[in-house]
Amino acid sequence: MAMSEIPKSTFARGAKLASLPMGVAGRTALGIGKRVFGQSADLVMAQIQVKTAEQVFKVLGELKGGAMKFGQALSVFEAALPEELAAPYRATLTKLQEAAPPLPAKIVHQVMKEQMGVKWRSKFLSFDDKPAASASIGQVHKAIWKDGREVAVKVQYPGAAEALVSDLNQIQRFAKVFALFMPGLEMKPLLDELRVRIVEEVDYEYEAEAQRHYAKIFAGDPDIAIPDVLFASPQTLVSTWMDGTPLSKIISKGTRAQRNRAGMMIARFHFSSPERAGLLHADPHPGNFRLLDDGRLGVLDFGAVNRLPGGFPEPMKRLLRHALDGDAQLLYEGLKEDGFVRPGIEVDPDALLDLLLPLVEPLRVEKFRYSRAWLRDQSIRVGDPRNPTAKIGLQLNLPAEFLLIHRVTLGTTGILCQLEAEGHFLAEAAPWLPVAARDRP
Repeated sequence: MAMSEIPKSTFARGAKLASLPMGVAGRTALGIGKRVFGQSADLVMAQIQVKTAEQVFKVLGELKGGAMKFGQALSVFEAALPEELAAPYRATLTKLQEAAPPLPAKIVHQVMKEQMGVKWRSKFLSFDDKPAASASIGQVHKAIWKDGREVAVKVQYPGAAEALVSDLNQIQRFAKVFALFMPGLEMKPLLDELRVRIVEEVDYEYEAEAQRHYAKIFAGDPDIAIPDVLFASPQTLVSTWMDGTPLSKIISKGTRAQRNRAGMMIARFHFSSPERAGLLHADPHPGNFRLLDDGRLGVLDFGAVNRLPGGFPEPMKRLLRHALDGDAQLLYEGLKEDGFVRPGIEVDPDALLDLLLPLVEPLRVEKFRYSRAWLRDQSIRVGDPRNPTAKIGLQLNLPAEFLLIHRVTLGTTGILCQLEAEGHFLAEAAPWLPVAARDRP
């Protein structure tokens, strides 16, 4: 493509993303100046972290495509940040989960015409041109289907696939920026895994296949609700409309009962899906969940799923059992056998158990309350290179087949900590992960 043929929006997007490292450089230079004139290094670094975080999420919030997808994935880790860093941009994170600038109606109509035919309007009794919600690669319009049912019509942004690839490539280059305020989170694996999912997420027919299967498996379920698919094409998806309170509102303003209920239902969906449906919902951020008036958890957006026809992998169950049993030697041998310990590396089994045991604490006690403080402690414990425990983690390897499960589990944990949900998570996991089904104090 000639330079003159590249859309201006591509340059604008690139310029916004490029502003991130330049902004950090400017703030760092200013910070050096402040230290010269007597301010403490810790205070200056805290100021740089806050300003960097504010700029990062402001830029991501203004973009669609991969930038917004990355922001959504990153947003669930907000609970792991110190409060003085999290507070200034928590509202921006919520916006990332729920909204983005809308497409003009003219472009929406053109996509509908291409995907559903010239007479696309005949399939609806009404169609609201104003989007009800936006996501990373598409936006949702409320409409009335031809049979009178309320429906959600997801319309993909033109050029979404190209934008995803371009944005993630640029963000990869700037990964060190994010380490300033999220030192315990490895950006490269997160970005690599998001890139792998691009091909799946831009094909709404592929998404519809997963959603139909989920809807069939959870039909009539007293706790989980999945919208039915009425029509699908590569760039449009029509599903039954789902009302309810967005999880972001439960997080910010929900009652203790609502928080606990939502948390338990999210855990139930996470633990049970691989065994019941052979699938794992792989996009856990608050924008994809609703708490319905009847108490059920509504689940949206099945563009990213992990296909696990045999349920959670047996090695994962076996390793979890060894950790819960406190068997350091078997845990070490299992991690080494399954490729979690790098070849040629020797690790003290007891030290390894000390690293991993607190991470499975919710499944070791009868009742557990997730919290931001707990997640921050875990993040510092395993992510701070000055911590001897964290150094052990650097010697471990995450096999590719476990990468997505790991990311989804981290994301789900982040949501539970945002909710500060309390409940019997051990009992919730027991029917689906038998290794956790034992009496514990």
